[in-house]
Amino acid sequence: MKKVIKKCSIGMISACAVLFIWAGAASAHVTVSPKISAPGAWETYTLKVPVEKNMATTKVALKVPEGAEIMSYQPVPDWKVKLDKDSSGKTKIVTWEATGPGISAGQFQQFYFVAKNPDKETKAAWDAFQYYKDGSVVEWTGDENSDSPHSITEITASAGTPNVTARDDSKNKTGKTIKEDTKSESSGSNTVVITLTIVSLILSAAALITAMRKK
Repeated sequence: MKKVIKKCSIGMISACAVLFIWAGAASAHVTVSPKISAPGAWETYTLKVPVEKNMATTKVALKVPEGAEIMSYQPVPDWKVKLDKDSSGKTKIVTWEATGPGISAGQFQQFYFVAKNPDKETKAAWDAFQYYKDGSVVEWTGDENSDSPHSITEITASAGTPNVTARDDSKNKTGKTIKEDTKSESSGSNTVVITLTIVSLILSAAALITAMRKK
């Protein structure tokens, strides 16, 4: 009986550990939000850059989707911004580079910018390039099923008319402030972790009951 309980306990701990690692990895991607917005709208976007490696991120470059236009960005202490423009003067790539230590392991940084969405309905892909202190680069340019997916913002008329304007970049299209939107995103991640943990405990309990019955 003790051996059965011990085996089930080990299984429960292992399952929980795997789920927490999986949830952490799933939330460690470089992302751009919101995930949905209206055609032609002035939208406040948030670029979230977590650190996956045991070293600092010192630079991140973001490629502007076709049809979108970067209008302005919020300055961040200890970071300089470079705008690479085409012959027509439109920004094609935005680069944030640390003038200080950068984003340390276990931390994340958020960068805010206002962009005008494409005029037609589309799926805007945000390709991002994350540079680490050792010179390595993680390219967040794959599809949603890849190991390094890029963020997608669905530009659709069903998103309605956003409340954001170039003069008020502290709110997103739902009227929420940036802090409120970030809090909502964090809450969603916590919910996923809690749900996975509960499922793990239920499965472990079922395994324990089955083992006891066989005895």
